[in-house]
Amino acid sequence: MSPRLSEEHLEELARLTETAGGVVVSMLRQRVSSPNPRFYIGEGKAQELKELVLASGVELVIFDEQLSPAQGKNLEDLLGVRVMDRAELILDIFATRARTREAKLQVELAQLEYLLPRLRRMWIHLSRIRGGIGLRGPGETQLETDRRLIGVRIADLKGKLREVAKARAVQRRGREGEFRASLVGYTNAGKSSILRALSGADLFVEDRLFATLDSATRVVDLGSGHQALVTDTVGFIRKLPHHLIASFRSTLEEAREADLLLNVIDASDPGWEEHWQVVHEVLEELELTHRPQLLVFNKVDRLTHKEEQDLRVRIRALEPTPAVFVSAHRPDSLSRIKDALKARVRARLLRLTVSVPFEDGETLATLHREGEVLSQRENGARVEVDVRVPGSLMGRLRQRQGIEILEKA
Repeated sequence: MSPRLSEEHLEELARLTETAGGVVVSMLRQRVSSPNPRFYIGEGKAQELKELVLASGVELVIFDEQLSPAQGKNLEDLLGVRVMDRAELILDIFATRARTREAKLQVELAQLEYLLPRLRRMWIHLSRIRGGIGLRGPGETQLETDRRLIGVRIADLKGKLREVAKARAVQRRGREGEFRASLVGYTNAGKSSILRALSGADLFVEDRLFATLDSATRVVDLGSGHQALVTDTVGFIRKLPHHLIASFRSTLEEAREADLLLNVIDASDPGWEEHWQVVHEVLEELELTHRPQLLVFNKVDRLTHKEEQDLRVRIRALEPTPAVFVSAHRPDSLSRIKDALKARVRARLLRLTVSVPFEDGETLATLHREGEVLSQRENGARVEVDVRVPGSLMGRLRQRQGIEILEKA
């Protein structure tokens, strides 16, 4: 890993720590060809870390890489303070951000599965303190029980999440026939801001990592009688814990069912290529890379003209995925997303000429409401309508008496 990339990783770890409520006192780096089985870092660097802990009086040490249970225990025995890794820190942040019952179940399951092999070390800390970073979420009472009880709790959570998944499947069936898009992307890329600007809905938006975990679906009016259901999903981040991805699968099923993935990228971030790669890898793990995608480069209002031109050049190195450049703070720029959605909605429509009895106002109203009427003319006692309609409406038209479908274009 290059020094610049290493610096970016540590800066992000510092932001995660601050998001969790901690204060960063100092940072320590070491390049290792392979992790030390005992401390992950070298023994000399571990002693240097111990001296730094003693001198600064810190209460918590956080590693950017994932530690094995044995490495965590050895480091805590050496340092005499609580030791966490990046994965555990992210789980802790999710515990503070979970609002809905589903999100709380998902986070608790991920935490328990992650902490299960580390229980012996956790029990020591729970006997000394209450609360604090890394000890929130499922609650101390769960961690004070034995492995059997925690196993029972994990099974119970999985059962409840299966019920949630069934309920979501029922909701999705009720939306069949609607064009659906899902916002995916790196955390803090601006997905919620874009959804709020597109839909006009009142959504919680905050400039911080993992500001929201709960998926939200809103209707977006595309104009010309078209609309799309757009869903905001949980943000991704490098080294996202696998337990977390697994437990959030029911939420991410919305992306699996989407007709289009809107991959939101922070255009103002110099490291956007790595963020794009992280999102690609998570989508690959979720088996979603085959879904059609539109790259949405957000926050272009923060770029100079030259920076935006340079960005367009860098994008050509990516796979041939269409891209738009927008800012959630410039509503006029969002028309590029709406136009892209509208084009895909229209591509799914059937173009018909429908002959309707003049007195059948209900069918005429349905064509105007659910289709895109291109032209309309009277022909004796009937009205001929050139229209684009979704397949679901086509089936209903065939079942109505007196309706003639004259041609398909």
